[in-house]
Amino acid sequence: MVSSNTAAQNGENPRVDGEADVIVIGAGFAGLYALYRLRGMGLSVVVLDAADDIGGTWYLNRYPGCRCDVESLAYSYSFSPELEQEWDWSERYATQPEILSYIRHVADRFDLRRDIHLNMRVESAHWDQDAERWRVGTEHGNRWTAPYLVTAVGCISAPKLPDIEGLDRFTGERYHTAEWPREGVDFTGKRVAVIGTGSSGVQVIPIIAEQAKQLTVFQRTPVFTIPAQNRPYTEEERAEMKARYQQYREESRWTTFGTAGHRPTAAALEVDEETRRNTYEGAWRVGRVNELLGAFTDLMVDEAANDTAAEFVREKIRTIVKDPDVAASLMPTDYPFGAKRPCMDTNYYQTFNRPNVSLVDLRKEPMKTLLPNGIRTSKAEYPFDTLVLAIGFDNFTGSLLRMNIRGRGGISLNDHWADGARSYLGLAVAGFPNMFTITGPGSPSVLSNTIVSIEQHVDWISACIGYLREHSISTIEARPDAEDSWVKLVSKLAEKTLMTKADSWYLGANVPGKPRVFMAYLAGVGNYRKTCDSVADNNYEGFTLTPAGATLYA
Repeated sequence: MVSSNTAAQNGENPRVDGEADVIVIGAGFAGLYALYRLRGMGLSVVVLDAADDIGGTWYLNRYPGCRCDVESLAYSYSFSPELEQEWDWSERYATQPEILSYIRHVADRFDLRRDIHLNMRVESAHWDQDAERWRVGTEHGNRWTAPYLVTAVGCISAPKLPDIEGLDRFTGERYHTAEWPREGVDFTGKRVAVIGTGSSGVQVIPIIAEQAKQLTVFQRTPVFTIPAQNRPYTEEERAEMKARYQQYREESRWTTFGTAGHRPTAAALEVDEETRRNTYEGAWRVGRVNELLGAFTDLMVDEAANDTAAEFVREKIRTIVKDPDVAASLMPTDYPFGAKRPCMDTNYYQTFNRPNVSLVDLRKEPMKTLLPNGIRTSKAEYPFDTLVLAIGFDNFTGSLLRMNIRGRGGISLNDHWADGARSYLGLAVAGFPNMFTITGPGSPSVLSNTIVSIEQHVDWISACIGYLREHSISTIEARPDAEDSWVKLVSKLAEKTLMTKADSWYLGANVPGKPRVFMAYLAGVGNYRKTCDSVADNNYEGFTLTPAGATLYA
């Protein structure tokens, strides 16, 4: 008899009716660590993933140039000192293939694959109020039940669907950066169009430019991006980091962004122009987004201070890009530096000096429609053979809202979030008992080193489940008033900064019709950890805990 796991990996997708203590949805960084921790507590755990291999976003995003914008030695698990010492990262900012190799190594080293079920796209997750269990169903009719549901689907895992006039009429090759063919794409000799200049566009454009006969980039909104200054690690650097991993990890857990290092002490407007410039130049040479964002204490709260950093980057663009008109189009001028996620690049601005690369500024000539062999704007037609959509994701909520999650009384998560994502601590949602959201909306999430945030969430969830079982508590559920207060706090923190001054995906502005709610906690990873610990230490303040055999609602 073929086991459910093996059969699913072979694409047979048998019907499976199974029970577990915990169902985890997602087999990326978060899902793997959740499996490791919960299984280590003696719990039976089932991990379901829609893909045909583990890795989550690092499995699906295979486009050329894809790499992490957090340094490799920091973007890794901290739960195993042995793992830290045995794994060697090859370069400062790891590529997607290397990160995926690391994830696979972790899964094999800790024997995680035996509890992971692939090709299992979740189409329903419903709370059974009488049985006090979650009932999860997949697109192939597989059914699983468990008292606890943990979503580990990631914040950038639901590809944004294209909303482009005439898309179906285009007869050439078409690719989405979030759904890249496993076998890769050869652009040699082709005329290529790229739509989108966010993080994936910034990474893929220089690579395509090296192959394509002609590359036309269609840009709606320019982005701030700084050079990664990427390079191979030396043996000395790896050894030095391994020697101080414990110290580095502990420091990272209490910082703003979840990475140890520079902490500003001066305000930009309190120092002279020469000091400011030298500070920015130093940050530019370091090649780390947080180094520039955190160069001074007031950059994200004072528009005048922020403009000194923004103008510094704009000056760099003027210096690098030879054509003044192209340089002007590449300069963000209508939102603060950092209010949209800054990118890390390798030769992005330099790419626009190549003779085979052109830029179409859609603010000056809006796109009208796709043609069978090109794009028509308000001013011209641009022919090409291959279209690359670098249009990003339905961030934070997209994957959660595509699973038909229903809580107490049959309420759907989609309805509960109709006016914007709501949560308590970014960990739980009122009306959805025993459901935990790893790096969910309302937590530091993407505004942190997500590995640090993932580990903190999984540790908190594991301790919570252990507490519930030890004290014979059948359900834990966020109180509506606690959820309301948390949503207001997250919004209030955002309003104190410049983060709401841009139409960013932090607000959901990149998805037409999506409610505008700021979805990340901005007081920092350290303060957030203190709050979560305090909630747990105070008998899970803000939650309703129901003892086994009791009735919450008569």
